Amino acid sequence: MAANSESAAARRQLVLNLFIYPGGHHEAGWRYPGASAERLLDITFYQDLARSAEAAKLDAVFFADGPALVDNIRYASRFRLEPLTWLSAIAAATHHIGLIGTASTTYYEPYNLARLFASLDHLSGGRAGWNIVTTAVPQASGNFGLSETPSHAERYARASEFVDVVTKLWDSWEDEALVVDTASGLFADDTKIHPIEHVGRHYRVKGALNTPRTPQGRPVYVQAGSSDDGRSFAARYAEAIFTAHQTLPSAQAFYADIKRQAASLGRRPEHVKILPGISPYIGSTEVEAQRLYEAFNDLIQPEYSLTQLRQITGTDFTGHDLDARVTPDAFQNAGPRAVASRYQLVLDIVTREKPTLRQLIHRLAGARGHYVSAGTPEKIADEIQTWFEGGAADGFNVMPPWYRGGFDLFASEVVPILRKRGLFRSDYTGKTLREHFGLPRPESLYAQTARASA
Repeated sequence: MAANSESAAARRQLVLNLFIYPGGHHEAGWRYPGASAERLLDITFYQDLARSAEAAKLDAVFFADGPALVDNIRYASRFRLEPLTWLSAIAAATHHIGLIGTASTTYYEPYNLARLFASLDHLSGGRAGWNIVTTAVPQASGNFGLSETPSHAERYARASEFVDVVTKLWDSWEDEALVVDTASGLFADDTKIHPIEHVGRHYRVKGALNTPRTPQGRPVYVQAGSSDDGRSFAARYAEAIFTAHQTLPSAQAFYADIKRQAASLGRRPEHVKILPGISPYIGSTEVEAQRLYEAFNDLIQPEYSLTQLRQITGTDFTGHDLDARVTPDAFQNAGPRAVASRYQLVLDIVTREKPTLRQLIHRLAGARGHYVSAGTPEKIADEIQTWFEGGAADGFNVMPPWYRGGFDLFASEVVPILRKRGLFRSDYTGKTLREHFGLPRPESLYAQTARASA
């Protein structure tokens, strides 16, 4: 049995993405000596990062986004660069690495979004991925003429219809529709281009898309919600899921639940990649790595950290003793909060570890609730392997505390260990993001319908 398990593990390959977050994933990463804070609006900085990730043979780079300026820009690099514009520039500077960007179903229209991502997929030769979010931050609604943020249930109902519409638009050109036959003069077979004629609760979209079918058929669908609605949505649509877990058992439970739900919907579980975040603090010894982690925490601004804690939990700890213990009772009268799953994650930390307020904000400063690991390259590789082979992850979003040094250490010290253990590729074997992830290229829905009726 052990030999069979080892053989199965050897056939699987880790998915590793570089999660690019301006300033680094530690909230004070932009202040760390050697960080390149002065280059945060310089596209060549991001192109260089992406080329380094490609040299390490990572699957993709990922840009998060939100359509609002969130609280407390005073103390942290909290601005957002529009991902599709930035990724298009990165596409021109790279050849293989995938390009995943966030776009909200609450604040985009399906037709515009379908065109944007189709263009990125064509531009990059099939490397685009769409991180599907519903946007809970309250600051966003006022930027789009809304008096309040739509409810959690309403956002997910809209998202489900949105993805259905975008899928139809991306499929509205069959693969054979674009002919380009100069001899006959036939440019496109319009019998294979289909108006989608969608009429639903939230959208009325005639179609077809004015862009031919993309190299991947459709960009890869990525999703990041961990609430009950988020899990159901992910099991139905997502091909990769970004998630945050503090413990191996929590990650294993999430992994098993998503795979089970996907299978119950007739999907192949291996076509749904579960990718937790990991933020590594790497040193040549355990002591050196711990000192590195502490050096970052020495740079935090408590005012910013408490604002972030309030946004996650709906509880304001302003003026509280930072060295007093935090108990679960402190959250009983929590107000509105942006992300329900992160609230539960914080509550679990408080219940399990009984931290002081200072210890709690240090935990969240490292990666906003994602898993933080401080240790030698071997320790980081061991943890990645344990989660990968232990039914907790198909790979990871790598979240360096600062740039470039945090990623350079991971690429030069950890990736070679994973490669030596047979867990990660030594070179690309495909050209598209779907091929990197081991995902099939979907057939157009309209081609399937035409074949069924023939």
